[in-house]
Amino acid sequence: MGLKDIISTVKEKIENVKDALTGDGAKDKFFASENEFPDEAIAEREFERSKRKLFSVNEWSNMPGITSSFQLYKSSGEIRFTNNPEKGDYILISLPGKLPDNWVKIIEIIDSTDSAEFTVSPSPQPKRTKLNRNEEEEETEHFFTGEATSTFMVKRDGKMIYGYEIGNDEVINNQGEEAAGRKWINTLIAAGGWLGFQKVQWEKLTDYLVHNLELESYKS
Repeated sequence: MGLKDIISTVKEKIENVKDALTGDGAKDKFFASENEFPDEAIAEREFERSKRKLFSVNEWSNMPGITSSFQLYKSSGEIRFTNNPEKGDYILISLPGKLPDNWVKIIEIIDSTDSAEFTVSPSPQPKRTKLNRNEEEEETEHFFTGEATSTFMVKRDGKMIYGYEIGNDEVINNQGEEAAGRKWINTLIAAGGWLGFQKVQWEKLTDYLVHNLELESYKS
């Protein structure tokens, strides 16, 4: 690669980052972990445990090295203490420090013999949790716009178990009424996430889902 090609590549990367930070560009992210077991019978048993971990969203807060906390809410806005999320439920994601909370809504759940997943999308917080119960504001309480999605998935193939976090159409929520008063803080949060926070958080999660990382409550 010649000097002109290098300069062109660097310029293109800078422009892509610039577009993303101004809310004009979308990014996709993909994180994955895997674990191989001695035989299929063990893998089948351990996959059931992977599914329990996947749907036990409230337990994610206890993973070592994760500084965010996760709390599942019913569609009505009440806290869900069980590990059985439903389509239409919400997840409150609290980032470290004095940063604003972020809300996502579960828009799809799939649970089959050898694969399980659920997909979330940024959303306003449930109206029941608002201090002003009559508030009609539809501000998306997340640093990405409502078009973004994150899919959390586990699957088994023979002796292998795989864990995934797939982020699609991640556009910073810093434009128009959807961002409201969060324009600049959303830009800072999302830019920081793209620089490494997402990588640390979601790689820890995918390792956890395939049992490369354990909590005391899940050790057998």
